[in-house]
Amino acid sequence: MMHKYKISEAKNCLVDKHIAFIGDSRIRQLFYSFVKIINPQFKEEGNKHENIPFEDKTASVKVDFLWHPEVNGSMKQCIKVWTEDSIAKPHVIVAGAATWSIKIHNGSSEALSQYKMNITSIAPLLEKLAKTSDVYWVLQDPVYEDLLSENRKMITNEKIDAYNEAAVSILNSSTRNSKSNVKMFSVSKLIAQETIMESLDGLHLPESSRETTAMILMNVYCNKILKPVDGSCCQPRPPVTLIQKLAACFFTLSIIGYLIFYIIHRNAHRKNKPCTDLESGEEKKNIINTPVSSLEILLQSFCKLGLIMAYFYMCDRANLFMKENKFYTHSSFFIPIIYILVLGVFYNENTKETKVLNREQTDEWKGWMQLVILIYHISGASTFLPVYMHIRVLVAAYLFQTGYGHFSYFWIKGDFGIHRVCQVLFRLNFLVVVLCIVMDRPYQFYYFVPLVTVWFMVIYVTLALWPQIIQKKANGNCFWHFGLLLKLGFLLLFICFLAYSQGAFEKIFSLWPLSKCFELKGNVYEWWFRWRLDRYVVFHGMLFAFIYLALQKRQILSEGKGEPLFSNKISNFLLFISVVSFLTYSIWASSCKNKAECNELHPSVSVVQVLILI
Repeated sequence: MMHKYKISEAKNCLVDKHIAFIGDSRIRQLFYSFVKIINPQFKEEGNKHENIPFEDKTASVKVDFLWHPEVNGSMKQCIKVWTEDSIAKPHVIVAGAATWSIKIHNGSSEALSQYKMNITSIAPLLEKLAKTSDVYWVLQDPVYEDLLSENRKMITNEKIDAYNEAAVSILNSSTRNSKSNVKMFSVSKLIAQETIMESLDGLHLPESSRETTAMILMNVYCNKILKPVDGSCCQPRPPVTLIQKLAACFFTLSIIGYLIFYIIHRNAHRKNKPCTDLESGEEKKNIINTPVSSLEILLQSFCKLGLIMAYFYMCDRANLFMKENKFYTHSSFFIPIIYILVLGVFYNENTKETKVLNREQTDEWKGWMQLVILIYHISGASTFLPVYMHIRVLVAAYLFQTGYGHFSYFWIKGDFGIHRVCQVLFRLNFLVVVLCIVMDRPYQFYYFVPLVTVWFMVIYVTLALWPQIIQKKANGNCFWHFGLLLKLGFLLLFICFLAYSQGAFEKIFSLWPLSKCFELKGNVYEWWFRWRLDRYVVFHGMLFAFIYLALQKRQILSEGKGEPLFSNKISNFLLFISVVSFLTYSIWASSCKNKAECNELHPSVSVVQVLILI
């Protein structure tokens, strides 16, 4: 997969770096496209047949184009200067030339012979530079011969192939007993084979193709430095850590242990197999059954988990399978959604529960949301803003249920024991912790589980702190209801403070050991961004649960078996309001200019959409 580098990422990778492009007009095109990743406003102007400098002082990035259209003494002298110890060498050198030699010498065989001699003399210099710098030799792109002007008709694909063959042969054989350090950059050539027909002059690539080539060059150099998640191309497989090795040993021993138990039980079963009585001809049944130990059940569970983790590792972290970037289309998202909705019609069960947001209802709701979110991530639908905003509502609904469910439990049961806390934390985090160990990923990489975990702890601390107010205590005195509302009010103020004080938020979560859990790429900005997106919805879930349970206790809302919560008139009115609100939200989501604008309003309006779904 190729990562699409943003301006900030490109500058971060290339800070204090010097990149040099040496060659003809095709290399100059690549230079311009590369520079525009760092500075999109950079203009292609000036004399084309001269050196072009570029410098970004904010990141101390220097990118130069050096006009050397032929592989000759001039190019050799330029490269030779960098091999001297006293001269500062570029960190990256991108070189290539051939079409000018073909054009000037009218495609003669003598020119090819001279090219071979010149590149042979340059090869040791490039090899020497490649020991300390990244050196790339750009193979020549094919041409579209029908579009070439008369003075370029001698530049044929046959000639270009011959020059490329010479360059690859000589540069790869420049070191006798080891692999050459000079890297062949053939990407542009492969892209041109598909897109050169769109060229304006038959020689130079169309702009979209050279932008892709420049982005691949950025991936080649920067992926090993920044290690982006979606940049699997040009990135070496991460080394296996000690903790990964220990996890592999643990799961291997679990599989071996389970197999031993399985073999023992299989042999015992054979011995206890019923045998035929020779006199009566009837089978004698052995009533002795070998009990299944809890250790065997545990080993079987670890065995299954180990196999699942091995599959995950091979797909995600090993380079066994090809990976590709996501390209969103409406059909790739909506067809699977329609398919699972139609499939869901044929599978239904009766429930004994009829209350609002009962356990069976919320479990099914969460299941449907997880399916939709899974399709959303697989199809790359985050690039389509209306879908992105509706998925954000589903995430908010999940967090709303977190607030509603945990508040209801603590309010009704009054169980603030450590056993309950450990039980919930284990249930939420077990799989993710195992994934972090096996995949060598930070905890924050699976951001939703840390988000739910933190909100559970916020709910717990809010309700467990003195005075502990539960339903049993509040029923005796209405004063305790106001006390709980006061607690919720302080919680809301605390949320607002952290939401509008990024510095305070980062200081809290940058403290050890929280920093180990919530830092991603050395800072907690990503965590702050994720937390801030749905900062109010858990509070709204808690408040909804409190109001709903209080009204139900006072029999203002009554839910008998099969009875509606509201009268038909009120239900129809609420349905009408819900449909209008949903359509209004959908229109607003479609008219949003960008994600930043939508995300700013989302925390305030998401609760309305969640209540509509309820």
